[in-house]
Amino acid sequence: MNDSINPEILKPAVQEFLHEHLKDDLQKLILKGSPFPNITVQELAIQIEGKNKSEKKLPTWFKSKGILFPPKLNLEQASSELTAKYKASLINKGRLIDLTGGFGIDDFAFADRAEKVFHCEINETLSAIVSNNAKVLKKDNIEFIIGDSQKFLAKTQKVETIYVDPSRRANSGRVFLLEDCEPDVLKHKDLYLQKAGTVIIKAAPMLDISAAVKSLKNVQEVHVVSLNNECKELLFVLKKTPAGFIKYYCTLLKGDDVNVYEFDEKQEKTLEIQPQKLQNYLYEPDAAILKAGFFKSLCPKFGVDKIHQHSHLYTSTELKADFPGKIFKVMDSFDFNQFTKSKALAKANVVTRNFNLKPEEIKKQFKIKDGGEDFLFFTTNFKNNLIVVHAKRV
Repeated sequence: MNDSINPEILKPAVQEFLHEHLKDDLQKLILKGSPFPNITVQELAIQIEGKNKSEKKLPTWFKSKGILFPPKLNLEQASSELTAKYKASLINKGRLIDLTGGFGIDDFAFADRAEKVFHCEINETLSAIVSNNAKVLKKDNIEFIIGDSQKFLAKTQKVETIYVDPSRRANSGRVFLLEDCEPDVLKHKDLYLQKAGTVIIKAAPMLDISAAVKSLKNVQEVHVVSLNNECKELLFVLKKTPAGFIKYYCTLLKGDDVNVYEFDEKQEKTLEIQPQKLQNYLYEPDAAILKAGFFKSLCPKFGVDKIHQHSHLYTSTELKADFPGKIFKVMDSFDFNQFTKSKALAKANVVTRNFNLKPEEIKKQFKIKDGGEDFLFFTTNFKNNLIVVHAKRV
């Protein structure tokens, strides 16, 4: 193992200690000091914190004995196990180079599909941690490259896939524009396309998709990935040959369920949708679809109507159980003026869409406690009137 990793951590007595103290107060544990002469309490704390953070995000890592965890920042930057598995479904067989290996979660998923994976990481300690975990999880087709991945790429033969997840931290702050990340994928894109048939770039969820597509030029597919209704990743799939048109996919991950919806950008731009009055059911699209901006396409695809051009809430008379998002049964609706004069619900989940007040302001104004089974949607209807919809989850 690398000198900067303490091999004592892997001894059975230490592993047992970590397991026994997993749910202890970390600050109190640190104050007590380390019971092991050759291990600092800080080293123990990193392992306990890492294992705790992995419980939901990385269940395989959490359950496996002998796994080493990196400091908090490296773990926060890592993909979740579910998003990694989805990315692996996008790659070809053959060889893959991950230019920004990190904690290696994506590469463990890639290794199940690719013949060989090159995990490139400039941080020697982090590379050694991932190498240890590869042995534990029996991923023997991953090769670990320590150092500048651009230099490694320059002298490597052509591979099937290059994957890059640029660091979004610069000068102690967070960035999200592609040109501000490290490595600068716009600067190195031509080299990537010389060296691989397919290039997959992971970007920050807040990145403007249209601007990124315009900058990258060679995009053939865009994947917007959400996990439990939270937008987690934007994936741009590039090939050297220009595409006739770009395919857009919204991928909704929840537990073992993977639902992928394909959308047509040209159809979205040319569709003319007439908003309609509120009906029996109300629909709130998943975060991936809201991010991708396919607001009009939902109507013909799922048989629903928009309640206003800019509200991004949908309605139908009959239940559309396959709608990709949250589904509500409408209990009642009011004009906002009428609502202000009535006695509001004492407890409800408040949602605003295309409305001039924020949920916090509404809860404070009407003394509504957060939570419960009731939902109040404050929005604008097809007649441009401010309304309040009382609904319950289906």
